[in-house]
Amino acid sequence: MTEVRRTGAASASLWEREEEVATLTRAIDTLCADRSSSGSLLEARGEAGLGKTALLAETRRIAEARGCTVWSARGGETLRSVPFNVVRQLLQPALVSMLPEEAREYLGDWYDIAGPALGIADPGERRADPQGVCDGLVAAVRRLARREWPLVLLIDDAHWADQETLRWLAAFADRLDETSVLVVIARRPGDVSGDSARLLDAASALGRPLAPLNALTPEATAGLTRATLGDHADAAFCREVWAVTGGNPYEAVELLARTQDSELEPVEAQAAELRPLNRSARGGGLVARLEQLGVDSTRFAWAAAILGSGITVDMVARLATLDHDDAARCAELLRNARILAATDPAAGQPDVCELEFVHPLIATAVYNSIPGALRTAMHGIAAQLLADSRLGAAAASRHLLQVYPDDDPEVVEQLREAAREHLAVGAPDAARRCLERALEEPPLPDRHARVLYELGCASLLTAPATTIGHLRTALAMPGLDGEQRFNAVFRLSEALVHNNQLEEAVRTVEAEAARNPDPSARLRMQAVQYMWEGIHPGETSSPGRSARLAELAGTCTGRDNTERALLILRGFDAMTRGENAEEVVELCDRTLVNGRLASGLGWTDNEWGLELPMMLANCYAYTDRLDRAEALFTEALRAYETAGWSGGHLALAHTYVGLGHRRRGRLKEAEATLRESLRIAERVGRGLPLYWSAVCNLVDVLLARGHVEEARSVADRYGFDPPYPSTIVLPEPRSVRGRLLLATGRVKEGINELEAAEKSAAARGRHNPVVAPWATELARALAAEDPARAARLASDARRQAERFGTDTAIGEALRCAAALETGQRAVRLAAQAVAYLESSPCQYEHAAARVEYGIAARSAAELNRGLALADSCGADGLVARAREALAAGSLS
Repeated sequence: MTEVRRTGAASASLWEREEEVATLTRAIDTLCADRSSSGSLLEARGEAGLGKTALLAETRRIAEARGCTVWSARGGETLRSVPFNVVRQLLQPALVSMLPEEAREYLGDWYDIAGPALGIADPGERRADPQGVCDGLVAAVRRLARREWPLVLLIDDAHWADQETLRWLAAFADRLDETSVLVVIARRPGDVSGDSARLLDAASALGRPLAPLNALTPEATAGLTRATLGDHADAAFCREVWAVTGGNPYEAVELLARTQDSELEPVEAQAAELRPLNRSARGGGLVARLEQLGVDSTRFAWAAAILGSGITVDMVARLATLDHDDAARCAELLRNARILAATDPAAGQPDVCELEFVHPLIATAVYNSIPGALRTAMHGIAAQLLADSRLGAAAASRHLLQVYPDDDPEVVEQLREAAREHLAVGAPDAARRCLERALEEPPLPDRHARVLYELGCASLLTAPATTIGHLRTALAMPGLDGEQRFNAVFRLSEALVHNNQLEEAVRTVEAEAARNPDPSARLRMQAVQYMWEGIHPGETSSPGRSARLAELAGTCTGRDNTERALLILRGFDAMTRGENAEEVVELCDRTLVNGRLASGLGWTDNEWGLELPMMLANCYAYTDRLDRAEALFTEALRAYETAGWSGGHLALAHTYVGLGHRRRGRLKEAEATLRESLRIAERVGRGLPLYWSAVCNLVDVLLARGHVEEARSVADRYGFDPPYPSTIVLPEPRSVRGRLLLATGRVKEGINELEAAEKSAAARGRHNPVVAPWATELARALAAEDPARAARLASDARRQAERFGTDTAIGEALRCAAALETGQRAVRLAAQAVAYLESSPCQYEHAAARVEYGIAARSAAELNRGLALADSCGADGLVARAREALAAGSLS
């Protein structure tokens, strides 16, 4: 038998790990060579005991020897319910060592967003947006990486990391090409499921795996045995070490340590003693060995396993009801027995001596050895200790989750408070778990509905279907009255909308309004009903809705937010129906307070949501009041960025900022903004209305730019085809898709799509020719095969445009009419279109009208003016058309 000698590794657990160590060394050297280099992620994957932790320890040794900063953290099997636990371990030591002003300076605008999640700042009054907090944590690490370069991040037992950390890890891994940092994670191949598995796998997929960790060969085990016990260890003894441990490095190291402790001679005659020794190092054997250390040491170890983190002699003494001296003695015994070890001072507070289990296998064995009833009781005591230590209800909540329900109102209130704390730092899943557990207690009858309501609000965005059930149950119980009942109904309707049940949302609010005897509350409910009906593109709104809304809004002066809401809804309805634009603007202006959104109707206010300010801004956008629209869209973007809302709200804000650019004629800026909107919307999830808004507007802009193939590619890539979403999208998607089909030569399909847009508009009475320009597009498409119908469509479009009354609408209708004519009739209509669009703020349409007029009038001067305008807009297709006409000659 040939003995294998290990080279270049410091730990006994690193036998036969030369390839992995070499890969890690190269990654560290690459990091240190150039601070502008891209970051990288390496993953060590293997079953328990195969040396993952040893590899991370070796990585630390190599990195520190090269002058790297190294931060490390470890997931815990009993700590997976603690949000941000692992990322806090990683970052807190560096951040806590800074002065508050220094930490604020480094984190910048992200301090108030990510700081509460990291435990270095108090949370604000609003619920934190989970995606915003995740983005803030990514930004925090990127900034700290620049400060601490070269930086190495080590995450052990990533399969036991909390879900919030895994969300950050997946997002951070996706941006490693922009950050010079090395991340090394160790994980088991299983032991994780659901969203946590998806997030961890997403992070792993963005990195590179180290060579698979396998058990040691007999030769390596022999080398390890002789390196530990001496060269006189004979071959039969070494072979038995391998057979007993299966080549598991952790078990081999522990067995050899036990062999040394027992002074067993490493010869064949003593090999039979190895199996009993091995059993004492794990599972039941470990528990038996622990019990041999005495009752106090066993209680100490149990208490440490219950705590899981923050294990100090003082805290364990209180939980195990030991005096401090006895507890200190037990800690020493457990360290000598290689059950506990002192944490690395560099990884925690230097003035606090914390303990940790030597290996996760030991922690699991000790935790599982605690009798069930006692384990539950100890979790309850631990919760009380944490509460008494003023660490907050959230810190105690993971223990309360393990306590048996016992009709305890105080536990319910603690869990409700913990849920509020979790929501404040951006951990809605943790809040949901607390409130679900509170319901099991259960709450007192007068509190039950409130807990259900809070649970519904906590799960609104993450699980709308679940929210619906909770809120319906809450509303069927006593305990929600007045403002709380209104809020519950409103949140229920929101959940139904998010769950693509918009019609049910309308009916729910309508029924509540009908049964409410309070006129003020009934009016608010009616406003909510009209709001959901207003964004519904289908045919299910009640007959005479617009007339009733106009009558109701006619009595409103804008004295409170209910009246302001009704005025916005009436203005939006009038705008989409193509009623007089001046009257629409007058309605909208009455909703503002000193030219600004009223308190409670702002972009981040929860009283009404974002729908109303979005409707208001779109009214201005489509009535040619682009200054007001752009101010509102920009305010939305700034408000969401400042508040750290980087999910669906931010995606919509970018979409409508892009819409503002599109309306103004800044097509390049519109495309860039809409691509950013789509990037954010992708993270939220495909198929949602906000996703449709981003795709629809981007296709519209690309068509305006003349980038037809790119528009088709975007439409194909993102599924821009029926079925359409259940909420309204601006501009009207059938009109945009019909134009795309025509531009790509699918004329028959394009006509069919535009005719479907015609039917949809007729069913809802939505005749605004700017929001839904199907008529002008269809007229152009039918000009050759059915000129009579095309003329009727163009005439109707002009009538609707004149009814609406904006320069843009009338100019676009005249452009269409000119396109259907020839000779001087076409020239006159084209000139009229230019006159209107010259007064419009929509420069792309103005440029198109100039080019078309130049072609009709054969005027080089007009073509050059149109060319200059088109070029300033970024309308490449229009530029090419103008140049082609100029090159053709025969111009005046």
